[in-house]
Amino acid sequence: MTSSDMNYLTIALPKGKLFDLSANLLAKVGFTAEGLSENSRKLVITNEAAKIRFIITKTQDLPTYVEYGAADIGIIGKDVLLEENKNVYELLDLKYGFCRLMAAVPQSLLQEKMSDYAHMRVATKYPRVAEQYFHSLGIQMEIIKLNGSIELAPMVGLAELIVDIVETGRTLKENNLIEVASIHPATARLIANRVSFKMKFDRIHKLSEDLKCLLESEAK
Repeated sequence: MTSSDMNYLTIALPKGKLFDLSANLLAKVGFTAEGLSENSRKLVITNEAAKIRFIITKTQDLPTYVEYGAADIGIIGKDVLLEENKNVYELLDLKYGFCRLMAAVPQSLLQEKMSDYAHMRVATKYPRVAEQYFHSLGIQMEIIKLNGSIELAPMVGLAELIVDIVETGRTLKENNLIEVASIHPATARLIANRVSFKMKFDRIHKLSEDLKCLLESEAK
């Protein structure tokens, strides 16, 4: 970390559904920059007066940027934190972007208990989470990593089960899938690089406390 870096607080925001919610929340406590947009062509967007830099990253990459100090702090879903398992501080549950990690099967394959699915194939974007979950149940499964359209896997015979993130469950119903296990709830989290948290403690701690107070006041 250079002396120049010490003058700025670099914040990583994820592309996708959390971007606008996160940018709007930060703006309420004075953290903004002109031209801050998910579609900005600028790779780094800076507020020179406030000494704030924003970087916009792919969702799965954001914890890596924070872990290695390319960003001091970031906002990311708990589902991504669980899967990526990066060495960062989780400072605050921001209470939005709620969804849950779950396991689902086609109705035709529905079993009485989870152990009845032993040795079946599981398609997922979350192989680490899936493997840990089934291991905790004492069940050995074949995990197949996919990057999208997870619901397609059972339809074409690639896998019997899926582990995925859902919000309302509507997509499951549309594809004749039934949730058989809730693995972990997920909301947006404020995370910090471990070195930055010590070196820039005052700024990061104040931001975390301001966000906490804001969320509490909005919840009343």
